[in-house]
Amino acid sequence: MPDVPSIPALIDLGDLVLRAPDETDLDAVRAAFADPQLRLWNPPPSYADDPRDNALAWIRDRADWSTGIRLSWAVAAPNGPLLGSVSIRVDAAQGNGIVGYWTVPAARGRGIAGRAVRAASRFAFDVAGLHRIELAHAVANPPSCRVAQAAGFALEGVLREAYTYGDGTRQDEHLHAKLRTDPD
Repeated sequence: MPDVPSIPALIDLGDLVLRAPDETDLDAVRAAFADPQLRLWNPPPSYADDPRDNALAWIRDRADWSTGIRLSWAVAAPNGPLLGSVSIRVDAAQGNGIVGYWTVPAARGRGIAGRAVRAASRFAFDVAGLHRIELAHAVANPPSCRVAQAAGFALEGVLREAYTYGDGTRQDEHLHAKLRTDPD
């Protein structure tokens, strides 16, 4: 049975850190949520009508691990600006998780998302005790397929018309997964 930590953990990769999101990330989160690519492929949740309040609520929600349902990090350079986010939604009964992530435009194409997903997954396996983590993305979003591959997630198949994306269309998704026993 998984043992999900109740407080956010810091993961230091040297030139990249996964840390708890905090209110210093507010402007960066607001800008990210306004980005058309993020809005298309990873529509931000809506906690509030006001963009500032919505970003603040997202930060507080993601920094709260006390429910045991999510492991979530802000991705940044050490002492640097927010570059993205990675979260793993936990199904404790099954010992499984579902990973989601995004990066700001300036961080895309630099391998940051793949490294963050790999590090968050290793934490979920080694510390939280998960057995399997899934990653799904629109087939029409090849950069997310590259993230999954870079993070060591095997392609398992296509989920037909599985998710409604930010433009309101249902899209086929690639399903990738990684097991605790898979090699890094």
